[in-house]
Amino acid sequence: MFHGRRTECTWRLSYCGRSFTIKAMILNIDQLLRIRRQPVLDRGTLILAFSGWMDGGDVSTGTVLRLVYLLEAEPVAEIDPDPFYIFNFPGTMEITALFRPPVEIENGLVKRLEMPENLFYVCEAHHLLLFVGKEPNLFWGTFGDCLFEFARRSGVERILFVGSFGGAVPHTRQPRLYVTCSDAEILAEMEKLGLQRRSSYEGPASFTSYLMTRAGKEGVQMISLAAEIPGYLQGTNPMSIEAVTRRLAAMLKLPLDLDTLRAASTQWELQVSTAVEQNKELAQQVREMEEAYDNELLSQEPEEG
Repeated sequence: MFHGRRTECTWRLSYCGRSFTIKAMILNIDQLLRIRRQPVLDRGTLILAFSGWMDGGDVSTGTVLRLVYLLEAEPVAEIDPDPFYIFNFPGTMEITALFRPPVEIENGLVKRLEMPENLFYVCEAHHLLLFVGKEPNLFWGTFGDCLFEFARRSGVERILFVGSFGGAVPHTRQPRLYVTCSDAEILAEMEKLGLQRRSSYEGPASFTSYLMTRAGKEGVQMISLAAEIPGYLQGTNPMSIEAVTRRLAAMLKLPLDLDTLRAASTQWELQVSTAVEQNKELAQQVREMEEAYDNELLSQEPEEG
């Protein structure tokens, strides 16, 4: 596990036969971690959410923020965002807009400038630590140090990430959940909970995949739940947020009132269905997805939970 304090990072580069040494100062972990109150949990669980990669439909951040609200979780710490993000990236307006913080100006006055936040919340009654932040652009190792260090101080033994990816699930059906674990023992445990689909993927890595490669050395177990959501939709997906929240509540034995989520999910589905029916080609694609989804479901044993 990480216990030290990184103060300097060195890179040695070669270019056109010449060697260069670049040194950069890395802030002390105690400077990056702004702790308001240190919780102490009994075999705690940390639930992670990151905006950006794997947050399609706002399933990652939307689910964990909903848990924060339903559990009345209290903010207890944050990670200083300043060293970890790129704000001024060269390129076209379309590219740079992805990096610059959003601003709202009204009648000549700046009303809001939204800088990244990385907040820890705690619900001690259920031994839960919750984190909602933005996936870092820079210094993944140091950001990971902050997460693992605060988890260690808080008594966390297991980390659970929830996210999403666009796929062939129609908006009229529940999202399919895929699991990735830091060791085989947890995969077997997930199967008993009805999470039988295992992720298979090769391509650009998420920050949570990086965290999972470190979990064993940091003395914690780590699980990633990725919801397959409709790839043809943009914006918040209340149905998928409800489905993932419901699954987490069952896994963690949380007595949550999900009626408001259910109502929002139903209204959203009706609105999307109305819009889809106005596009004959898309409506046909959705019907084909529904048929494929239902046929797959019929060929398998029903999931538990």
